[in-house]
Amino acid sequence: MALVELRNVSKIYHLGGEEIRALDDISLDIDGGEFISIIGPSGSGKSTLMHILGCLDSPSKGTIRLDDTMIEKASQRELARIRNQKIGFVFQFFNLLPKLSVLQNVELPMVYSGVSSRERRDRALEALKLVELENRAKHRPMQLSGGQQQRTAIARALVNSPKIVFADEPTGNLDSHTGEAILQLFYKLSQEGRTIALVTHDPEIAAVTPRRIEIRDGKIARNVDAKLAGAGSTPKFSVPTQN
Repeated sequence: MALVELRNVSKIYHLGGEEIRALDDISLDIDGGEFISIIGPSGSGKSTLMHILGCLDSPSKGTIRLDDTMIEKASQRELARIRNQKIGFVFQFFNLLPKLSVLQNVELPMVYSGVSSRERRDRALEALKLVELENRAKHRPMQLSGGQQQRTAIARALVNSPKIVFADEPTGNLDSHTGEAILQLFYKLSQEGRTIALVTHDPEIAAVTPRRIEIRDGKIARNVDAKLAGAGSTPKFSVPTQN
């Protein structure tokens, strides 16, 4: 059974008497341990899809199963628990709290889970080791480079050992060299068996993932498995220079 199953999912908005289909009858499976990209231009529906997959929004129609839980039947309290324990999020602008240390930022998801302070510290340090930032644990976010801030955000996303991590334009606020390092980190994490969905508008960034799902006009335009298509297993890491 797939880790995530979407069946005939639509998201419909009504604006000024007009029906807008942000997502239009999408069916999709994501297996545990996959590294995928969801790619499409602005307004294609890719962010709406991520919000629904990440339980941040609800579909107008269709069903979603995440780790054997039917999401559309879950209460708001249950959805909050799922977001905290089963889903990790990494965003373009890091979303770190400036008055907290790196360690405290990584501990935050566990605070909401009721984890003891000793266990929070131990698990946060372990997550920082994964992203090679344990020596920055006492620093504040503003004392870090952009790449280090994004690594901190990745550690925070991993600290509760989620079933899946969604990374929304995670290199969009970084220079090309730092962006490549972040993509390499995601690839390394995927090789360790973590499930990662990278959301981007850029085909060069999407090219690092073994599977690419292209969204156009709220529909899946292409669903390409690079291995089945004959591409090599080791990606080329290339991030366009930010203007």
